[in-house]
Amino acid sequence: MNTVKISSVVGRLWKSTLALGTLTLILGAAVLVWPGQSIVAAAALFGVYLLASGIVQVVAAFTVYAPAASRVLLFVSGALSIILGVFAFRDFNDGSAVWLLTLWIGIGFIFQGVSASALAVSLPEMPDRGSYIFVGVLTVIAGAVVLVWPIASIVALAFIAGAWLVVIGAVEIVWALSARSTAKKVEREIEPLTRTAVV
Repeated sequence: MNTVKISSVVGRLWKSTLALGTLTLILGAAVLVWPGQSIVAAAALFGVYLLASGIVQVVAAFTVYAPAASRVLLFVSGALSIILGVFAFRDFNDGSAVWLLTLWIGIGFIFQGVSASALAVSLPEMPDRGSYIFVGVLTVIAGAVVLVWPIASIVALAFIAGAWLVVIGAVEIVWALSARSTAKKVEREIEPLTRTAVV
């Protein structure tokens, strides 16, 4: 893959990652500030996260230049996140509420983390690739913790998932800002080459 294509990939990824990281950080902070709210409110917050991240992944599947397998994985992960996000808005009965919400959040985290890591692994020329893989692995770990950890109340679930959202959001923002600076540097380097090619 040539430098121009890599620049295009990074240019698109940093914008979507920055937007998603900001939303993730805000939602995580909101959940931590109000952990005792009703199951409906908690489900709505996590539903917004899953919907937004799913939409970003589906759009990336069609716009980012990457191997077909990575794009398919992005699309599947995004579509699943959207479906889980929609389910998060449904009415829960008291007996299954926490369990179902835990299931949605954990599965959503795992699929998003796997697709992010797979995309970075499939693009060896991508700048700051290790950081992007780290974000993916961190998200997978978050999903596993949410699924495996014995969570008996909405307050405990909100605290655990909210803390992970804050961490993931912060790491995504840092990666996005770093990738933006790298993308601009690459653009400056290839601009003379592009002009020469046109002439």
